[in-house]
Amino acid sequence: MLVGRKYRLAFTPEQAGLAETIGGICRSVWNTGLEYRRRGAWINYVEQAGQLADAKTEHDWLKQAPAHVLQQTLMDLDRTCRQHGTWKVRWRSARGWSPSFRFPDGKRISVERVGRRWGRAKLPKLGWVRFRWSRCLAGAVRSATVSWDGRHWFISFLVDDGVTTPEQHARTTVVGVDRGVTVAVACSDGWMRDREFRTPGEQRRYLALQKKLARQLRGSANREKTVSSMRRIKRRESDRRNDFVAWTASQLATRYSMVVIEKLNTKGMTRSARGTVELPGSRVSQKAGLNRAILDKGWHAFELALRNVARRTSCRVVTVPAPFTSQRCSECCVVDPESRESQAGFRCVACGHCENADVNAAKNVLADGLSVFACGDLGTTRSMKQEPGGIPRGSTTPIRNVSRLDSAASGRGRTSTINPVG
Repeated sequence: MLVGRKYRLAFTPEQAGLAETIGGICRSVWNTGLEYRRRGAWINYVEQAGQLADAKTEHDWLKQAPAHVLQQTLMDLDRTCRQHGTWKVRWRSARGWSPSFRFPDGKRISVERVGRRWGRAKLPKLGWVRFRWSRCLAGAVRSATVSWDGRHWFISFLVDDGVTTPEQHARTTVVGVDRGVTVAVACSDGWMRDREFRTPGEQRRYLALQKKLARQLRGSANREKTVSSMRRIKRRESDRRNDFVAWTASQLATRYSMVVIEKLNTKGMTRSARGTVELPGSRVSQKAGLNRAILDKGWHAFELALRNVARRTSCRVVTVPAPFTSQRCSECCVVDPESRESQAGFRCVACGHCENADVNAAKNVLADGLSVFACGDLGTTRSMKQEPGGIPRGSTTPIRNVSRLDSAASGRGRTSTINPVG
């Protein structure tokens, strides 16, 4: 199994300068390759690799970077253009892009431990570089990526640890998960998990730094200090968020054999409502606040972490459509927007069922996930004789009256009850 190991580097001043130079060369190769692709003529990686070899004979500064690092940059550009389209790929600016480059050949990389807290790695052009030995590699190195986060240099090793995914999960319990802006993660069994990633003091200091930044001259030394202080606050916030999503994903993948989540297009949901000049958007400030709340909770990062840790536990991650999960009653399956009294309160207008809104939505997500697990789809044209799938045999999680709405548009649906097994 391929896993990542990230360590903080301790470059010498000469190595730090060379790493910054290599990052700048990779940025130039990326922008030049993207410019050639946007000229209209079709071009692929093979042709651009030949152009790079010819350019190195004319420009000696390209020889300061390892050849396979520049080739890897062109490979990344080719893959990105094929995946997203050439005109959607962004340029790498000197101010907005943090230097990063990859050594793709693990055979040219040597790693050894030199003490209880330190290790060193031999990289092409850079030589032996020291890093903080915070955890063991536990595998063979496939590649290494050197990156700059605005304050420190880091190295990430892609390691093959030799571990395979188990054939079966240790447990047979299932759970539905609802992601929200008030509570980050809410489960169908009532377990909730949330955390503030920025303290009130950091919030006040960041706001003061933003006001200070607006009064400073662009390119001045004081402005660079202010930006560095703002990045330091953002870095701590990002570290807390990454720790939160990793811990929560590990708990869910370990406790449950199947986790059902909503299929959310986070990128589309957080798109600005400003619109265009011809068609300006409405309620732009409210939409911007919602976008910040969604991105703050790390919905997409949580899904990535859950799928990553699921490889080690053989947990099954199932995604279901998100519409009507927060407006549907988990007891009678009646869909009514008025049932959602508040952000946290849900009271069904048909049967009077009262429950936390996020937990109710998680139960609906679980019911749809069991239908997917049993029948493979959620189509409303499916035969009425098919029932939603129950809990796998031997489950220790009793779920009562898990229902599915066959037709959300009509407002009424056939209720089917799943009796717990065992």
